[in-house]
Amino acid sequence: MITINIRYTGTDGSARAFAEEMTATGTVDAIRAENGNIRYEYYTPFDDPETVLLIDAWEDQAAIDVHHESPMMATIAKLREKYDLHMTVERFTSIEDNAADSKFIRK
Repeated sequence: MITINIRYTGTDGSARAFAEEMTATGTVDAIRAENGNIRYEYYTPFDDPETVLLIDAWEDQAAIDVHHESPMMATIAKLREKYDLHMTVERFTSIEDNAADSKFIRK
């Protein structure tokens, strides 16, 4: 699994308005329905109301590549411009079974 964390930062609530429009227009649901999408969720930090975190997880790079070629990317880009958002991006790959960490995880 590949997880992409994208922090959208704007001013005057624009990052939150972006996430709300992405949800209200059905774009989020459409992305979640794409083959290979595991997770697509927005969060807001307690200490930074001008930032929204997107956690976007995919089965593999091939699924991400198909998503990046989809018409939804144009929609997302247009909304990023509309809300004048700036981004930072982090990419992670999962470790299927990490015994060293499992003792710290309460399920």
